[in-house]
Order: sequence, then structure tokens, then C-alpha cells
Amino acid sequence: MTALARQIWVQTQRLLIRWAHDPQSVIQALILPCMFLVSIDLVFGRPISAATGHSALYGSVPMAALVGAIFGSTAGGVLLIRERDDGLLARFWVLPIYRISGLMSRLSAEILRMLATAALVLGTGYALGFRFRQGVSAALLWLGVPLIFGIAFWMFVTTLALYVANTVLAEATGILVALMFFFCTGFVPLDQYPSWIQPVVEHQPMSYAIAVMQGLSLGGPVLAPLLGTLGWAALTVATCAVPMVIGYRRASRR
Repeated sequence: MTALARQIWVQTQRLLIRWAHDPQSVIQALILPCMFLVSIDLVFGRPISAATGHSALYGSVPMAALVGAIFGSTAGGVLLIRERDDGLLARFWVLPIYRISGLMSRLSAEILRMLATAALVLGTGYALGFRFRQGVSAALLWLGVPLIFGIAFWMFVTTLALYVANTVLAEATGILVALMFFFCTGFVPLDQYPSWIQPVVEHQPMSYAIAVMQGLSLGGPVLAPLLGTLGWAALTVATCAVPMVIGYRRASRR
């Protein structure tokens, strides 16, 4: 196990260094979420605050953290496709290392990247006026929600990346992100949507995660939306785990 942990850490460092030298990854994972947050606050901040009675940042900061997890996973998926097409995965496959270390290192690198993105978004939110009202322990739990959401989305994107081309991955995730963004409770309050679509908005995964983060920062229910977030994450993991492993093995043996 010591050898496995060492191999995972070495490959994690490789991925982090490669991401740091890739402008697309840096922009999508770190810069775009913060710009997205500032833009949403400037355009929709006052109307949403007037409609809800509290700062719109309690919805837009969680939403930006989740969008950062999505954008970063998409950039990582594109790099995975490049490494597959360049034959790098195949070269790693013949090395005397644990085969599982390749996927585990990508997961650990994604976790570190998600934490960095969430912390940067949170810092931007603080500069705009966002504050935690539920204490330090709730703030730490707040940072864990994008990890739950992001790991599940990473598995979905990684599975998709192992079976499709660059353009298909970008288009598919772009459409999905747009739908999740425009129809979630972090964008506008639930009662502002038409009644016929409110059940969809309320029970989609991003709305559940945002509700948890709002409860941990502003106050409100946490358990019910947390169970919804965990349910969506578990469903995604269960659906993607086997195809992801099979696809990674197939891509590495090309």
C-alpha cells in the first residue's frame, strides 16, 4: 500500500504541474468561476436580493463553486483525451506500477483542484460581502459539498471522455451546464420559475447542493438537501464506475 500511495502522489503531482502549465485548465478551473460570480452579482444581485430578502451571494457563491467544479472537470477530461490520443496512457500502462494508480491519481488531483477552486470562489465571495453565519464547523462542511458534487461530475466527464472526441465532450458538457445553471435555485429563487417546471428545478443535483450550502452559510434546512445531493452522487458513481474503469483500461491498451 505504501508503494501504491507513493505512485498515486507522484502521478498527482504530474497532473497538477501539467494543469498549471495549460492555460485552458487554469482559466476554466480558477478564473472563470470567479468571473462568473462577479458577473452574476453585478447583473442579478440587487433584483434577487430584493426578491429573497437576503443577499443574492448566498445562492450565487455556492453556484459559482459548483460551476468551477464542472468547468475544471471538463478541462481535465479534454486533457485525458489528449493523453489517450498521444499514446501517453499506453506508455503508462506498460510501466511496473499499479494499474489503479492512474485513475486514483486523477481523482486525487481533481480533489485538490476542487478545493482550490472552492477556496478561491469563497475568497471572491467574501470580497463581495458573503459571510458565514453558522460558525467555523459549518464553513468547513460547506467546502465539502462541492467535493461531493464535483467527484460525481468528474466520474461522469471522465467516463464520457474515454468514449468520445474532444468536440463531443465540450458540446455535451456545455449543454448540460447551461441547463443546470439556468434551472437551479442558485440562479433565481424557486418560486420565480413557472409552476410546471418547479419540481424539476427543485430536485436537480445543483439545486440540492446549493440548498445545502445555503443552509450551512445563511441558515435553513441541511439534512434533506444533503440526502438529495448524496443520492444524486451515489447514482452517478454507480452508473459510471464500471464503464469508466473499462474505458480507461481500453484507452490505455491502445
